[in-house]
Amino acid sequence: QVQLVESGGGLVQPGGSLKLSCEASGSIHTLYVMGWYRQTPGKERDLVATITNGGTPTYADSVKGRFTISVDNIKKMVDLQMNRLTVEDTAVYYCYLRQPGPEYWGEGIQVTVSS
Repeated sequence: QVQLVESGGGLVQPGGSLKLSCEASGSIHTLYVMGWYRQTPGKERDLVATITNGGTPTYADSVKGRFTISVDNIKKMVDLQMNRLTVEDTAVYYCYLRQPGPEYWGEGIQVTVSS
């Protein structure tokens, strides 16, 4: 029913920037929440940032002031601009879609912050 396509991961130095994108296709409800979670080995998957179809964002305290999430409600695409990255941001990032009915997850994309 729904496919999530992620892009934009990679390797960056501390203090640098990356942008993640996720585009949803298929049968998307009028009301939805999209965003990003992240996970490192041995830890639970944690919220990074989400945004509603209407543009209302939610951020984890650890990324407030550094990350910015935005939504294109026509393309059903979310962008996550990540600035001033630190080694603590290294993780596999997963795109997320919540709507009436089942939740959907992307396959995950690696972000590595290292000098």
